[in-house]
Order: sequence, then C-alpha cells, then structure tokens
Amino acid sequence: MTKEECFYLGKIVSKHSFKGEVLIKLDTDEPELYEKMESVFVSLGNNLVPFFIEKSQLHKSSLLRVRFEEVADESDADKVMGSEIYLPLKFLPKLKGNKFYYHEVIGFAMEDKVHGNIGTIQSVNDTTSQALFEVEKDDKQLLIPVRDEIIVKVDRENKTIFVDTPEGLVYLYLS
Repeated sequence: MTKEECFYLGKIVSKHSFKGEVLIKLDTDEPELYEKMESVFVSLGNNLVPFFIEKSQLHKSSLLRVRFEEVADESDADKVMGSEIYLPLKFLPKLKGNKFYYHEVIGFAMEDKVHGNIGTIQSVNDTTSQALFEVEKDDKQLLIPVRDEIIVKVDRENKTIFVDTPEGLVYLYLS
C-alpha cells in the first residue's frame, strides 16, 4: 500500500498509558466514523505498516484512544510517536452534491460561467490560508479559491466543476 492509495487520517500525538495506548489526533469533521476500525496504516520511515487495533474509543473531541496489538508498553509506543496514520481511499465516505475530496477532482475540467472552459484542475493547494484550485490552461496556471460561493456544481459523471468566479479573476490570468 502506498500513500497515493491512501488518505491521511491523523497523527499519533501522545501516549495515554504505560500499557502502550496512544492518542491519535484525527483530521476529520466526523471522528465517530473512525471509532471502530480494525486496522490502520502507520507511516514508519518511507513505509506504510499495517497495525491492528485491539480496542479504540473516542477521547475528548477529535482524539482517538487506541490500543494496537503490536504495541505492548511505553517503549513500543515511543517508536510510533509522531507517526502519521493512513487508511485506504476506499474507506472514505462517499460525498454527494457539491462536496468533494481534493484528490477526487484532480483532472476535472473547470467551466466558468462567463469564460467557459478555463482549464484542468492539476491539484488543490491547501497549505495557504484559503484552499486554491490549481488550474492549468495553455501553459498558464490559474489559482481559483475553493469556496462554496464560487462552486456552482460538481458534475462527477462528466468530471467537470462549474464555477462563477469573481469578476476579473480569470481575465487576470488569461490576458
């Protein structure tokens, strides 16, 4: 299993007991969906290693308290501290309507209300204060904000996102 075939679920942030239990900070709006997992992939070095879960329960808001079968004590827990946790993409809940996962829309065409086809989505940059679609057209890169007010429709069947961009934004890039 590679990281490209998985999605980031969270990170092991602390030990919880001398018996090797750890707390995982989940990166999700719905932590309860992940409370009863059987296993996860733990990023160790450059590899994703499967770890089987003996028991788990939500601990406060977005923390998951986990007892891995392979982690028996504090020393074992120290070896996985700070590791990222992944699950295969097939475990992502299906989204409908205009909701989407960033990885899902890579390669989609982008159609603007005024300018028509403004290119193909190459990636989504979520490292900035506002997530941005990185769209490419004729060797030019357009940065379009990922905002509900801009996204008119997500057409999964035709792999197209319809947008109504602010006046002048597309012209700025394509002129």
